[in-house]
Amino acid sequence: MSKKLYAVILADVMASGGRKRLRLTLHNVLRDATAAHRRRKLILLPYAVTAGDEFQTITDNLEQIPWLLLDLRSRLQPISLRIGVGIGDVSGRVAAPVNEMDGPAFRAARQALDGLKSRRKAAALTAFRSANTEFDQTANLIYSLHDTLVRKMTGKQWETVAARIEHDNLQDTAQALRLDASTVSRNLKRGYYGQLVAAAFGMEQLIGERWR
Repeated sequence: MSKKLYAVILADVMASGGRKRLRLTLHNVLRDATAAHRRRKLILLPYAVTAGDEFQTITDNLEQIPWLLLDLRSRLQPISLRIGVGIGDVSGRVAAPVNEMDGPAFRAARQALDGLKSRRKAAALTAFRSANTEFDQTANLIYSLHDTLVRKMTGKQWETVAARIEHDNLQDTAQALRLDASTVSRNLKRGYYGQLVAAAFGMEQLIGERWR
């Protein structure tokens, strides 16, 4: 019988040395992210801040990982993140705090993140690592293109994308931002919202085909 698969999300704050009160900011933002993501069953355990500028969580909802990552990046703005995703099993019981757990999924996430750190000039901000090399190559290709766009986005564009994620349609998004719908539509287009969503749908399908 195959073991249950999990994904460990391990994130690192880029250029953390220049940010004041970073740990407090992370705790506050990740507290809200934990509440929202657990309510939507995107994660199993609360986010845990570990080595000052790193934090992690775990999920068994693999197909929703692309949406989790997109929402997480939008919530953390203007903080930029490198994110390693490790897929595999875990050792022992899944229980908080997540940073005291271990197993192949945790080691894979660390390898994925360390690989990103070693390629500082590369466009990619996201990396997947699993036991399936073909999946990893495809997923990492998708995110290398995805992250090229993410690096170009402005704070205002992220604000619009974040609002659109929170609302069901363009009209509600415009009302929340107190802008007309045409302005919001234009800002979303300039913020590559269509491409980000297309990449998330593509990754959701890829994960479902491989890991369902």
